[in-house]
Amino acid sequence: QVQLVESGGGLVHTGGSLTLTCAGFGLELGRYVIKWFRQAPGKEREWLSTIDRNGLNTRSTSSVRGRFQISKDADKNTVFLAMADLKPEDTAVYQCAASNHGFGVDIPDSLFDVWGPGTQVTVSS
Repeated sequence: QVQLVESGGGLVHTGGSLTLTCAGFGLELGRYVIKWFRQAPGKEREWLSTIDRNGLNTRSTSSVRGRFQISKDADKNTVFLAMADLKPEDTAVYQCAASNHGFGVDIPDSLFDVWGPGTQVTVSS
């Protein structure tokens, strides 16, 4: 069974840090482009960061650039999202998604067909 499982969420204070983990089961993440998304209550899902198949190229949305860093460890079959300087507006459910329909960071969201269930991140003020 092919699946992604996120972990590492929790409750932190403003200014704190968390590192989220996206683990692959039944798929080799080194063969997939991975994206991180988040969705806050009552809001649309927001794309955050992308890492390409070989882990050399990344792209992030401006609201998290400089605070969030995506990385991939192919040996551990895991993708990370290191988050720093967290703010209350970062509170959301964070999900990772995988696509093997391309190689780079430009793959559209519609081609990501393996999704994890998500992990809750809550930032208190």
